[in-house]
Amino acid sequence: MFRKILIANRGEIALRVLRAARELGVQTVVAYSKADENSLPVLLADESICIGPAPAAESYLNVRNLLAAALVSGAEAIHPGYGFLAENAEFAAMCEEHGLTFIGPRPETIARIGDKAAARALAAAVGVPITPGSEPLRDLAEATSFADEIGFPLILKASAGGGGRGMRVVHSHSDLERQFVNAQEEARAAFGNPELYMEKYLEEPKHIEIQVFGDGKGDVVHLFERDCSIQRRYQKMLEEAPSGLDPELRANIAAAAVNLAKHIEYRGAGTCEFLVDRQGGYYFSEMNTRIQVEHPVTEMITRTDLVQEQIRVAAGLGMQLKQSELEVSGHAIEVRVNAEDPDHDFRPSAGVITDVHWPGGPGIRVDSHVYAGYRIPPTYDSLIAKIIAWAPSRQEAIARMDRALKETVIEGVKTTVPFHLKVLDNAFFRRGAVYTNFIVRRMTP
Repeated sequence: MFRKILIANRGEIALRVLRAARELGVQTVVAYSKADENSLPVLLADESICIGPAPAAESYLNVRNLLAAALVSGAEAIHPGYGFLAENAEFAAMCEEHGLTFIGPRPETIARIGDKAAARALAAAVGVPITPGSEPLRDLAEATSFADEIGFPLILKASAGGGGRGMRVVHSHSDLERQFVNAQEEARAAFGNPELYMEKYLEEPKHIEIQVFGDGKGDVVHLFERDCSIQRRYQKMLEEAPSGLDPELRANIAAAAVNLAKHIEYRGAGTCEFLVDRQGGYYFSEMNTRIQVEHPVTEMITRTDLVQEQIRVAAGLGMQLKQSELEVSGHAIEVRVNAEDPDHDFRPSAGVITDVHWPGGPGIRVDSHVYAGYRIPPTYDSLIAKIIAWAPSRQEAIARMDRALKETVIEGVKTTVPFHLKVLDNAFFRRGAVYTNFIVRRMTP
């Protein structure tokens, strides 16, 4: 096992990794920006090192400073969390070049499957269904030609994308030119790569993702699926597990994800995302080569610790997860609590949290890095907490989450808690009639 690791991230995921490492007897070094010097992970870490000013490009994306922090502190490995450099193959390779273990997939794996367009080709090669779509598009003329071939509506996606950035739904030729340019510019700004590809757009699909875990030697297990259909502008807001899909369909999607992960001898935690249409057709969308924000719902229904398993596998101790021992127990729901004002188009609500009280009781888990007196920096993502409710059934989990949210007190900033209460009270949500257009169709006046 490692003696010491560096956590190259911030917020709740930095604290999540710190706690997992500490329970394994591993010391932690938290790399932080000047804006996060008073954050909980920094205060609780065995060691902490400032890696730069607030802008991410000068701190959490500053490879040179992160590597120097790891080497100076004597860390043996780096956990990247999610976002920032978590899916950056070049960063993973540089860790290895400096004798540091990257707690995640091998650099060459990230490069192969992290490129969204290349991932579609890999999936097709092993027989995993994909939506009709293009190779990377050279220019607008090629996009127009392919649009004529597959028809509208279609969706433009960034090859290096994630988190909904660089994605545009296009309904007509007249719309294509403007959306193509906009998507390119957004992809260039977010990922430094403007390359786009195109897919047929599915109307009202479910967004289903399969949690997989591999030992890097060809053994891969799945930890069942999550339903992540409740999204706003492609950003997930509420996730639950398991889904309400037919058991045979669930098993088929999971088998497809495992086949793909085995094909690339995947190492560590990863997620294969699928769109599922109303007829039961399922189509591979992309693979995320990291731990997901929503991993707690999987942990709650499978009684596992995915972050500790990541650390163990990266340390060369082998994978403890066995498919024959994994089973679903109960139902879990996670809501993302963001410092945003849902009454004003979810605009950010940075500021000082003057008082906070988290819910408790059986089946409730809260992953958060904030406390009373904490100042939310305006520089980063607005996520301040994840509240997870587990219960024997979906109906009981909804009731438990409703109770937990009503116990939650966060003063000083606006949050998405009131919005989530409305979702829980929605009749369509309660009966599981949830698709990716749920918020637009069911929650917008």
